[in-house]
Amino acid sequence: MQRSKNDVWVGLFVLIGAVAILFLALQSANLLSLSFQSTYRISAKFENVGGLKPKAAVRSGGVVVGRVESLVFDDKSFQARVTLALESRYAFPKDSSLKILTNGLLGEQYIGIEAGAADTNLVAGDVIGATQSAVVLENLISQFLYSKAAEGSGTGTEKK
Repeated sequence: MQRSKNDVWVGLFVLIGAVAILFLALQSANLLSLSFQSTYRISAKFENVGGLKPKAAVRSGGVVVGRVESLVFDDKSFQARVTLALESRYAFPKDSSLKILTNGLLGEQYIGIEAGAADTNLVAGDVIGATQSAVVLENLISQFLYSKAAEGSGTGTEKK
């Protein structure tokens, strides 16, 4: 009887540990967000979203104010349409702008909101027009290399 009682407690402890590890793994991978706040949805169009993913953070002043809900390609404008779910307790002016930013040099990407100065606030269904696409590291490197190659193949009037 004593042994089976200990087995139940050990099993319960192992189960709670497994659930805790699963919760931490999902939370750190940004696959689980436990926010019980009501949200409103807005959208924006970007030329290039880089490595932005659904559930990525939407931040203003370093504070998470929402999440990326979906990313779809608009075949009429040939741009990516991003839908954001912002928490209702945060209100932003209609002329706010969005930027796709990166945590660190090679970190995960998120959307940053810069508040505008309009008198009216964003409401559900609004589309933000002022956006700045993601900076793609490969493009920067290729531009740098191309400019260095162009400098190296000058007219031949350099000093010898």
